[in-house]
Order: sequence, then C-alpha cells, then structure tokens
Amino acid sequence: MVQQRYLYLMSIPFVIWVFVFNYMPIWGWLMAFQNFKPAKSILDQDWVGLKNFIELFQDERFYLVLRNTLAMSVMGLIVSFTVPVIFALLLNEMRGKFFKRSIQTISYLPHFVSWVVVAGLVTKMLSIDGGAVNQFLMWLNVIDEPIQFMAKGSWFWSIVTVSDMWKETGWNSIIFLAAMTGIDQEQYEAATVDGAGRFKKMWHITLPGIRSTFMVLFILSIGHLVSIGFEKQMLLGNTLVTDYSEVLDLYALKYGINLGRYSYGTAIGIFNSVVSIILVFTANGIYKRITKESVI
Repeated sequence: MVQQRYLYLMSIPFVIWVFVFNYMPIWGWLMAFQNFKPAKSILDQDWVGLKNFIELFQDERFYLVLRNTLAMSVMGLIVSFTVPVIFALLLNEMRGKFFKRSIQTISYLPHFVSWVVVAGLVTKMLSIDGGAVNQFLMWLNVIDEPIQFMAKGSWFWSIVTVSDMWKETGWNSIIFLAAMTGIDQEQYEAATVDGAGRFKKMWHITLPGIRSTFMVLFILSIGHLVSIGFEKQMLLGNTLVTDYSEVLDLYALKYGINLGRYSYGTAIGIFNSVVSIILVFTANGIYKRITKESVI
C-alpha cells in the first residue's frame, strides 16, 4: 500500500463517486415497503410491508412487459455479441490499413447518433409513404403493396434488435479488436508454417485468444437482461404495438412515477436489481463449473 499510495489517492475520488451515486441511493429502497408520500420524510411514512410486491406479481400487465423485456434482451444479447465478433474478425483480417481504418471509423459513427435521430430514420425508412424498405421490396416484386411495419406488434422486437445492431456493432467491436491485437503473432506464423489458412487461423487462434474477453462481457451483459432501459422502445413504439413495446423500465415510469406511485415504481426497481444479481452469479457459476475459471 505504501508503494502504491499515489494510485490509491488517485482512486479515492472514483470510490467516493461510486459510493454516492451507486450505494447511497439504496437507502431509497425503503420506499418499496411504504406508502410513500413526498410531503413526509422517508422515516415518517406508513409501512405496508410487501403490499407493493404482491400487487406487482398479481398484475397481468407485469408479466406481459416482462415477456417483452426478456424477448428483446435475449435477441439483443445474441446479436450484440455474434455480429460484433464476426465484424471484428473480418476487420482483423484486412491488410489495407487505409481501407481498414476507414471502415472502422464509418462503423463507429452510428454509436454517437442520438436514439431520437435513429428512431426518426428507422420510422421514415419503414413507412408506407415513400419508405425506402417498402420501395425496395416492391421494386423486387417481393410485395405488391407497402407493409405497415411500425403497426405490426410481432415485428417490433426484430425492428428494435436490427436498429440497435446497426447503431452499436462498430462500437461493440472495438474491445474485441483490442483483444485480438494482444494475441501472440508467433502463433499465426507457426500456423502458416503448418499450412493453416485464414479460416483455420481465425477458428483455432483468434477466437480462443479472445475467449476470456468475450466471456467477461457476456456474463456482465446477462446481468442486464431485465434492465435494458426504455429509450428505444419508447421512441420506436406507438399505441398500436404497446403490447410488444412496453418493457419493465417503461412500465415503472408509466404506472409508478407518472402516477405518483413511487413505492410501486421502487418495487419494480428492486425486482430488476435482484434478478440481475442472480443472473450474473448464475452465469458465472455455470462458466466456472465448465471451465474452472471465474469472472467475478
């Protein structure tokens, strides 16, 4: 500790930040067991025990939004790992530095575009009034008349997943590209001597070389399966697809905070947190049992 004292001093502000913004708010979880009224202090509230949780688990709407949340989370989890890894592999195999850097830069740019703008672009492209997708499908004679993509609930999950893939693939591939640069180049040289082609090098050297990075990110992402936010769903959704677009965070906002039911909204938040912790430790336990390694 004496030798590393300057590093400890540098870390103090960040430790304080985490404590203030991540641990102190846990005090507010008391609201889930109260009939919270803003006019009173948190310790002067009427205690109701597990009433808010019972009401939550008896609400049919809760199970509907939980289905939507898990469906979009699982679809997004699969796409957000497979596509960036494949994209990173292809970029890593490029030999032309100028072309490679140009592709990287172009692929990163959508990450910095606001979801408000992305939602507007997606809605316009999928519209029945001059939308590029409908025009292209009609030009190919795949369809005879425009399809109302944004009015079909069964299509909403796929629209959100593809939109998110377009926006984040380039950005998510950065860490995999960084992991690939850390692989010992002598392994590739030895594989070349043994007659291995590019595909075999990717399969037997590159992918195993980024396995630990992949698993750390994957396990941590599993913890967010029920906490995916609501920005994408709120901006891309409409009244015609509410039964497919509403997720837990949006449900907490609409039926908790917006209605002044702070205790009910807090109960939903606790449910999200507890399930996330269970998922992370379960995924890590399975990974540890299979590989004898542990991420956390």
